[in-house]
Amino acid sequence: MKPLSLHSMSSSFYLISLSLITFLAFLYAAGFTSILKKSFLNSKLLEYSAQVQEESISNIPKQEKDVGMPFAVGRTEEGCDVFDGRWVYDEVSRPHYGEHECRYISAQARCQAYGRPDKAYQRWRWQPHGCSLPSFNATFMLEKLRGKRMMFVGDSLARGQFTSMACLLRRASSKFAKSHKHFRSHGILRARKHNATIEFYWAPFLVESNCDNATVHKITDRIVNVHPESINKHAPNWKGVDVLIFNTYMWWIRDTNIKTLQRSVKWGLEYVKEMKKEDAYRLVLKRMVRWVEENIDPEKTRVFFTSLSPTHYRSIEWGGKPDGTCYNQTTPITDPTYWGSSASKSMMRVVEQVLGESKIPIIVLNITKLSAFRKDAHASIYKQQMHELMPEQLANPNSYADCTHWCLPGLQDTWNVMLYTKLFYP
Repeated sequence: MKPLSLHSMSSSFYLISLSLITFLAFLYAAGFTSILKKSFLNSKLLEYSAQVQEESISNIPKQEKDVGMPFAVGRTEEGCDVFDGRWVYDEVSRPHYGEHECRYISAQARCQAYGRPDKAYQRWRWQPHGCSLPSFNATFMLEKLRGKRMMFVGDSLARGQFTSMACLLRRASSKFAKSHKHFRSHGILRARKHNATIEFYWAPFLVESNCDNATVHKITDRIVNVHPESINKHAPNWKGVDVLIFNTYMWWIRDTNIKTLQRSVKWGLEYVKEMKKEDAYRLVLKRMVRWVEENIDPEKTRVFFTSLSPTHYRSIEWGGKPDGTCYNQTTPITDPTYWGSSASKSMMRVVEQVLGESKIPIIVLNITKLSAFRKDAHASIYKQQMHELMPEQLANPNSYADCTHWCLPGLQDTWNVMLYTKLFYP
């Protein structure tokens, strides 16, 4: 055999090297393709994940995002004024509860028990123009109030709103415990399962007055302390509350002027001075606003003010008899322009001006107009009377009809539907 020539050896080495390089190139290409494929898949996966995340965010109902207030879960439909609307008769969803189902209703509001023959006043539902109110969900509200305190502060109308709320929520929690020995001045109902309290605090003028006894007082002989520190008589009881609802009006409207307790800056002596009710009302609301600004954390607490509750003692104002009242009225007023004399526009302007200047949001529950239509919803003569009626009174029911307070269930449940709306969907 001939030995391999140098040329043949070079050719063989070249072929072997070329084959090896081709093989390595194939392996490298396959690996690179695999890596590239993995990178591509990973990038697509990241892109998909980002897309899913974005879709998840966008699919969250608008009311669940960026509401920015404690308790809020959404927003009222843009352009919707829930306080502007009409009353619609509704036998399906009204009333929210039966009078016999709620033991917290006082004898002054238990109209069926005291002989009221009709029930239509319980079945009217407020319908805003162009939008709808959310349904009152007692289970949801109690869950949101878990470990919290809600307090109504004011007069007997605030007590009625407190009672209404207790009745509305009781359907979701049968275990309400009544506490506090002075229940009329500071009523507390606790939902044990949720550790939530619904409270009422008696302060008809919000500041100190000679009417601070919830049982013994005279509306005809009232004196209001308007000192800058006068709110401190009651305000310590409001600290630590998570939802505060203030109200003061009924005790202001009897006369043009009101007696106020003042103090001489020079001599330090106290004296009684009559003031225009609007001026005294403004001073008191400023005391309330200042206290709110100094004591409320808007990141934790919501503050509301229930506007004035109208009366219906002059049926001539809605086309009735000159000597008539709310007695025997069974349907609402339907005239959308109706505004009775008991709803003082000058006092409402004071509320708007003073509360509008607050550095802490105070939401006005403007129940005045919707309540003005409800001449049929008052307790009238169907309540426990505080004194024995004389024969001449019995002969003329208009003479003792209560056209200030409201039957329950009834109108004040709607006030609380408004509170529910503004608390959760501001």
